[in-house]
This record gives sequence, C-alpha cells and structure tokens, in this order.
Amino acid sequence: MVFVTRGLRDALLELAAKAEPETVTVPLSVTSANELLGGDDLRPKTPVFTHFYPPDTGGSVTAVFGMNLSIPARQTQGRFTSHPQGRLEVARTDDLHEIMLVAVPPWTTDTIAAFDRAGRKQELVVVDAEPPAELL
Repeated sequence: MVFVTRGLRDALLELAAKAEPETVTVPLSVTSANELLGGDDLRPKTPVFTHFYPPDTGGSVTAVFGMNLSIPARQTQGRFTSHPQGRLEVARTDDLHEIMLVAVPPWTTDTIAAFDRAGRKQELVVVDAEPPAELL
C-alpha cells in the first residue's frame, strides 16, 4: 500500500492540470504517520507521502552545476509524473523512483495511481491528515 495525504494528492492533480499539455515531474517525500496531525489510524512509522519539491526549485543552480542541488540527497522516496497524452501507467521514458504516482487527464481523484519501480500497480490510500507546521 502507498499512503498519501489528501492535500498532497489534490496539489499534485492541480499542478498537472496547470502544466497541461506539458508533463510535470516532481520528487515526493514522506513523513511518518506518528508525526502527522490526524494519522492516528496508521501504525506510527508508516511512511505517508506529504510533500513535493516544486519543479522549478534550484533551476539556476542546476543549470550551472549540471545536477540538482536543491533537493537533499536521499530525501525523496517517490516521484509524481503526469501523462497528459498518456496512459495511467509507468512509461519507459519516466524518471523512475522507488514509488511512482502517475496521473492522467481529466486530473480527477480517479485518474491518479501508485506504482512500484517495476510498474506494478499498488493500492493508493488517501489519508485525511496533515504534516506538522514547519518554520522556515
């Protein structure tokens, strides 16, 4: 099973809709269920996808150094990819990750799914919880 907060799922679908007809790909990170506000129904250490790194973050740094320095190493456990003209599956051209969330038009809650790196569909469970507030 792959757990995602309702807020993140909705934000990813909105991001994909705004990027259409272009594809959008963003790294995703998890928070343990015991750190969530409202994650009491899950086992404490259950990883729940809660955050994404915006696609334009660190663009100038990446252009200069040729690598993405805006995302801390080993801090993302998944990736979201939209397929505006594609099918609801992992494609050969996708930048793969341990867990993939893929969405297709019309960008509704029925058109997003989770897959493992090999492209096998996983059960996607939406959690009504929020990560703790963070200070910058």
